[in-house]
Amino acid sequence: MTDSETLFRRLEAELPAGALLTDPDECWVYGYDNSRRQGRPVAVAQPADRDQVAAVLRLCHEAGTIVTPRGRGTGTTGATVPDHGGVILSTEGLQRLEPVAVDDRYVVTEPGVTNGTVQAAAGAQGFFWPPDPTSAAYCSIGGNLAYNSAGPRAVKYGTPRENTLGLEAVTMDGRVLRSGTRTTKGVVGYDLTRLLIGSEGTLAVITEATLKLTPLPEARATLKAVYADMAAAARAVSRIMAQPVVPCALEFIDGAAIEMVRAHSDADLPEGAGALLMIEVDGPAACLEASASAVAEAARGEGLLDLQRATEAADVAALWATRKALSPALRQVAPKKINEDVVVPVSRIPDLIQGLRELGERHGITIVNFGHAGNGNIHVNLLVDPDDAGELDRAWRCLDEVFALVLGLGGTLSGEHGVGLEKRDYVDREITPETLAVMRGIKAAFDPQGLLNPGKGLPLGT
Repeated sequence: MTDSETLFRRLEAELPAGALLTDPDECWVYGYDNSRRQGRPVAVAQPADRDQVAAVLRLCHEAGTIVTPRGRGTGTTGATVPDHGGVILSTEGLQRLEPVAVDDRYVVTEPGVTNGTVQAAAGAQGFFWPPDPTSAAYCSIGGNLAYNSAGPRAVKYGTPRENTLGLEAVTMDGRVLRSGTRTTKGVVGYDLTRLLIGSEGTLAVITEATLKLTPLPEARATLKAVYADMAAAARAVSRIMAQPVVPCALEFIDGAAIEMVRAHSDADLPEGAGALLMIEVDGPAACLEASASAVAEAARGEGLLDLQRATEAADVAALWATRKALSPALRQVAPKKINEDVVVPVSRIPDLIQGLRELGERHGITIVNFGHAGNGNIHVNLLVDPDDAGELDRAWRCLDEVFALVLGLGGTLSGEHGVGLEKRDYVDREITPETLAVMRGIKAAFDPQGLLNPGKGLPLGT
């Protein structure tokens, strides 16, 4: 019996019947994510609870077998791709969702529960969990936490790090860790909760999360502002974020994106516009009109072509459907587009947009921009034909300069997509060697043999 067969037999003994896949065809479908990268695992383990997760990790640790944790594969950076082979540990089967603790405003969930399911359960009790990625109907809570994925509402309510009270997680050698609290204040010990969130499954596998809930707002107003060019819209973002009323969403769509998504939208999208802002304000009904007026006043300025409030629910729904249709629409235009989610200080958004325009012209690459402007988090899409070697080479050189531009503006290389494989080799441009050494030391403390999702998140090196 081979070493692999021995491991498989031991794993099967710890898992429910049929919960270990070893057929290559079945395993292959667990080898990719939304980055379009793909690898083939030797097996896929599908545990149903924490103890089974611990058993899988412990047995693979003893066998010296690499493990790649995976939720539902909606990530865009290759962090769940088993590029080293080994075993995929799927958390989809961890589906426990406890009743909402209404008096204490939290809910306890396992990682396989989808974001949308958590929102529905919280909403039934008058709450919501602020992180709302575009894929909320499909993506899992475990994936949201692993990437620190946020979405539009982060501008006001924060990311998973600000909205998670505590975690349970299992290390590669099967140790069960607990971090955080079930209270909104607590300073005992190091903050392992925030460390594990965003670590892309490289330190431990999250098996339970205590999520901090927020009361649903009493009222909401949605504005649509159209500008002559991207620079005018970017300046408006800075004005909006500099006044006291913080919008709950402030989304940016450039003119090229508007034209490309027009066929996929029921919203009234202006022709020839340079950029569009979707602005949402929420809060008590008694304060809403004053809040919406303050934000609308900040949105006015040079370059504004039109400012309207969406008064009908259908109009609001159409605007948000348009925003969520952007990425799929661009995939139809350029299936191999290069999609990055960079962040700069809000005050530097005009410089970023101008710089991106100049880079696109210099390299002959179409660049389409949209994203969470209130956080300075812009999704930069380089539309390329992968069959055109010259264009692809220009695109990679352009991307290199995009990252240099972002860092030069005091920004960061990712706001919510994470690093994975796609950005790993650029990380040392942002993080100093001394800091990287500490990070590698943390990785070694959690996973001395380097078996848990190796080569993701940090540049290769010693």
